[in-house]
Order: sequence, then structure tokens, then C-alpha cells
Amino acid sequence: MAKTKTAFFCQNCGAQYPKWVGQCSSCKQWNTIVEEVVQKEEKRSWKTDSGTSKKVSRPLKIAEITNEKELRLDSKDQEFNRVLGGGIVPGSLILLGGEPGIGKSTLLLQIALKLNYKTLYVSGEESQKQIKMRADRIHPNSETCYILTETKTQNIFQQISALEPDLLVIDSIQTLHTDYIESAAGSISQIRECTAELIKFAKESNTPVILVGHITKDGTIAGPKILEHMVDTVLQFEGDRNYVYRILRSLKNRFGSTAELGIYEMQGSGLREVNNPSEVLISKNEEDLSGTAIAATVEGMRPLLIEIQALVSTAVYGTPQRSGTGFNAKRLNMLLAVLEKRAGFKLGAKDVFLNITGGISVDDPAIDLAVVAAILSSNSDIPIEKGVCFAAEVGLAGEIRPVQRVDQRIIEAEKLGFNKIFVSKNNKIGLKNTAIQIQLVSKIEDVVHSLF
Repeated sequence: MAKTKTAFFCQNCGAQYPKWVGQCSSCKQWNTIVEEVVQKEEKRSWKTDSGTSKKVSRPLKIAEITNEKELRLDSKDQEFNRVLGGGIVPGSLILLGGEPGIGKSTLLLQIALKLNYKTLYVSGEESQKQIKMRADRIHPNSETCYILTETKTQNIFQQISALEPDLLVIDSIQTLHTDYIESAAGSISQIRECTAELIKFAKESNTPVILVGHITKDGTIAGPKILEHMVDTVLQFEGDRNYVYRILRSLKNRFGSTAELGIYEMQGSGLREVNNPSEVLISKNEEDLSGTAIAATVEGMRPLLIEIQALVSTAVYGTPQRSGTGFNAKRLNMLLAVLEKRAGFKLGAKDVFLNITGGISVDDPAIDLAVVAAILSSNSDIPIEKGVCFAAEVGLAGEIRPVQRVDQRIIEAEKLGFNKIFVSKNNKIGLKNTAIQIQLVSKIEDVVHSLF
């Protein structure tokens, strides 16, 4: 048995110190250093057969390396495949984080039940009966999904050796513990060691592993920051629990783009894939309402049309309020200053409230013109004509700036039945003979004269 020793770790970033200090020199946080018992043995939970010899890697010229297309496992979920870049890569480690109750376990159990591959779902938080009750609502009959309730990695690897699954799901990494570290489950040492054992298993057996990770009150994944560096892919499952829509984003992906987006709708029977989110995010009001504008945005490779609502009213309490839901508040203040200075609209003494419907957040600057149009529509109480949408950025001089991939935005708007779209005069548009009218504008005044 190796000699027991203690070390001091930062609970925020995972930095290690030989003695206790008040402030972490790495992340500058105070009172985050705790003492943990560290005891490692040379053996590990997962090891290859004694009869096999490990291959020693040798350096190769880059011209000698074959560029073969990576085979991926189809998760039977188009949104999940899109975010991962086309499917699950064998031998990869995927970390899924999100707020409590957002639907992380539901999403992974739903994928595990639909797969034709042999899947082992390991839960350290729920009993087998609880998981069975959820499975009956999602996908009652599955012959390939196995449920295991265990938190000790040694016992988990024994069952893995007997079952030999094609996919392993761990719910969650913070509940696992190994005998080779004498600290509590969820501590820095336990998370790092358990993840290292799972990485070794995934790479040597070429079996993909999906981990569920808890998040802190700051929204970051709990545990050491090195956890996100160790895994191949980090996914964020987000959304407001008061809304039915959930968004799956990729924060890190070694096998694909990090700009892709997956949208789900939470139902009683599980999460439903939203293949055409534009129709969902736009309300079907027959009445003409002021303060509403449609913006054409792009998330990853997918163009979306979203509805932006604005409310402008006289400030009652002296200091005007500026509030934005799903939109950057500082950018909202910037656009209001542009309208005040460049376009001559007196909005300094008025409250302005902005909302992006559906409970989603958008950072695309191409929605600036739609935000401005919604604010001016609410200020003058004149509704914008139906069938009009916007795709342009607004500069500090009041000019309308071009945006990327404008052709895709125009095609999406035309597909959804819009008959006019406002874009920058400086955009290079390659489309010809389109049914939708493309209105080219260069200043905010041009937009105001065309709409009101």
C-alpha cells in the first residue's frame, strides 16, 4: 500500500498546493483551498488483458498518416447528431452539463433506449425502479439498454467486462468514487481520478462514454477545470424550466464544430426534436400588434427566424429602465443611444423592455435591425406589416452593416412565406429570381421611411 499523503486543492480550478493558502494564485478566488487525502496505487480499475502487449507509438511523417473518414455511431437523434458533428465517435468521451431538472438524464436515457447498440446506463443518483418509470413514458420496450445503479468504479468495470457494451452512459461523474483515492465522492481528486479511469477504458476499448456533469451556481461544470480539458466534447443543455424548449450547445468538440445548435421540446413522453424551429419561435397571431419584428439569424449551419418583442413606455419613476430577455443589455443600450443620437428619436426618458420569444438567447449581431424596428414600432404604436423580416447589423454611426451568409437567411425567410426582407446595401447577394422582395438599406432613416 502506498504511503498516505495529503495535498491542498482549489475547489474552483483544481490547482494543487503543498500547504494551505488563503487565495488561489491560479484563479484568484479566496477561501477555496481544501485539504484532501491523496493515496494512489500503481494498479488501476481498468487494464488490458495480461496476454496482450501494448503497442509502442513511433513518430510518423505527416505525409505517411492516412486520412480515413471516422466512422460514427448514429444516436437516432438528429439534433444530438448535428451538435456532435454527425454522430458519436467511437472511443470518445462526451461531457453533458446543465442545470438541475433541465432534462439531462431524460435526454441520455431517451438516446440509450432508441439505440440498436448494446448500451449500459449507469446511474448513481436514481434507483432502477425510478429509471424504469421514466423509461415507460419515453420508450417502453428496449432490448439493448441495460440499467446499473452503482457508484464504485471497480464494480462498474466488473459489469462492463461481463456485458461488453457498445456505449456507456454515466449519470453522473460527481457521484462516482474509486478505492484508490481516500476522499469523498464529488471532490477534486475523485472526479479527476474517475474521469482518468473512464478515459483509459474508452481509448483502450474504443467504446464511447457519455458523462453527465453537475454545474455550480455560476453556471460552470462542477469539479476541476481540468475535467473539461480531459474530455473530447463538452455539451451544454440549457433553457428556462418555465418554457418547454431546451437548447443543446457544444462548448468544445474535437470532432466537429462548436457553432451547432440542437433544439428540443419538453413533453410528457420525453424530449421531442424540433426540426424546424423557425415555425415554433414565431407566434401565429392574426392581429397586427405593434412592437413585434422578425429577425433572420444563423446558429451554426442552421438559419432561424425568431420573433423579437419590444415595449416602450414613459418612465414613471424618473430613471428609465432598460431590460432585455435573451438579448445583451449593453448592446440594447448601445442601440438606444444610436437611435437617440443618429436618428433623432427621443427615448432617453422612456422605459424599454425587450424579449426574444421562446426563452432562447441570441448573440448574432444580425438581429440588431429587427431590435431597432421593434423598438420604433412600439414607440410610435404602429405595427410592422406582416411578411417583413430583417437581417442586418446596426453600427454606431447609424449605418446598416452587412452580415455573413445572407443568402441562407433570405432562403429561409422565403421558405416560411415572408415577402420582404431588409438587408444592408453593402451585402453581396448571389440569389436571383427570388420570390421574396429584397429591400436594400444603408441607414436607419431608410428603414423608418419604408416601414412607418
